[in-house]
Amino acid sequence: MLIGLPASGKTSFHRERFGATHALVSKDLLPRGARQGPELERALAKGASVVVDNTNPRVVDRQPLIALARRFGARVIGYFFPPDVGESLKRNQARTEKRIPKVAIFLAAKRMQRPSLVEGFDELYEVRLAGGGGFEVRSLTT
Repeated sequence: MLIGLPASGKTSFHRERFGATHALVSKDLLPRGARQGPELERALAKGASVVVDNTNPRVVDRQPLIALARRFGARVIGYFFPPDVGESLKRNQARTEKRIPKVAIFLAAKRMQRPSLVEGFDELYEVRLAGGGGFEVRSLTT
């Protein structure tokens, strides 16, 4: 599960690390108003490894996804992109398509709750953008 502001690098991280091996469940790819739970359930029912790419800002947003994964016996690994509103605004502005309103970034930042293992994650990592367009990943589990 990816957790972070819009334009924080979540989709690029998915593409780089999991694009070839994991199914993707993303609200960005669903029809307007569709829910990600049924998509996640379909993928898990097929036995697929899945990445949920959404802001997932609050514990209450993450809980149903974690519970659903548990129903299928899946391990739940969280990748947290610490909020950096300024950087997200810059990345959003640099997009050539699918720019989101600035207010969406501010709203997500206001709602963001740092994830913790007590929510039910098996592993938890912090992801930061690194120089050269890569990512630095640090375990929050140990």
